Amino acid sequence: MITTITELLSYDFFRHAILAALLSSIVCGIIGTYIVAKRLVFISGGITHASFGGIGMAYFFGLDPILGAAVFALLSAFGIEFLSGRVQVRQDSAIGVFWSLGMAIGIIFIYLSAGYSPNLMSYLFGSILTVNTLDLWLMLLLVVVVAVFFILFFRAILYIAYDEEYARTKRMPVSLMNYLMLSLVSLTIVLNIRTVGVILVISFLTLPQITANTFTQDFRKLIFYSILIAMIGSVSGLFISYFLNLPSGPVIICVFVGIFAMAKLLRWLLIRLQLNRV
Repeated sequence: MITTITELLSYDFFRHAILAALLSSIVCGIIGTYIVAKRLVFISGGITHASFGGIGMAYFFGLDPILGAAVFALLSAFGIEFLSGRVQVRQDSAIGVFWSLGMAIGIIFIYLSAGYSPNLMSYLFGSILTVNTLDLWLMLLLVVVVAVFFILFFRAILYIAYDEEYARTKRMPVSLMNYLMLSLVSLTIVLNIRTVGVILVISFLTLPQITANTFTQDFRKLIFYSILIAMIGSVSGLFISYFLNLPSGPVIICVFVGIFAMAKLLRWLLIRLQLNRV
């Protein structure tokens, strides 16, 4: 077993996959904590699916699908924030508009594209084993940007995440911060499409966080625990998927769900033990 793992680590593609999993764990652990705390899971799902429109258009015009996804994700994030904040459209309605529009545009342009798009499934469900050096550098850059941003504006992010009205009373630039955070959420989603895909990336941003939330409410600890859980789940899922010859993205998510179930069971057992002692 140890020999097999050592042999796997000798391959560049597998080392790239592990590095991608670790970098994804860091950035998703940080951004995902904000998403869960501010209850933006539905918005994140809307941005994720809207980005599919950019993938379809990029295929049609012969551009990089990730670039197309990034543009669509950012425009969708700003559109949702604008409609719900300025035009007085209900947020869930605005999300539904961009969610359905993005998917529809993506399907139309893929249908209009000449020939068959062989890599389409990798963008839907992820293909972490195909991550290249450029992807890793972009993910590392995003990790640095997100980490620096959270360090510099941690207090404002904390206040806005839990109580936006209180943040306004402290004269914090709530609207600007919302747009900046949605931009970071969008970029995090796009750069993780390669890892787990459009359909599964939302789980990467939420499952480790709600698992960590089982044991702590502290925002800093939530970030740290989320990163740790994401690292354990993604790397172990990567090895399991390789040995069982299964798609890596869905296996990683299944591992996350398994860790969440074990955390809930452990929490329940701890509560029962405390009650029995009383």
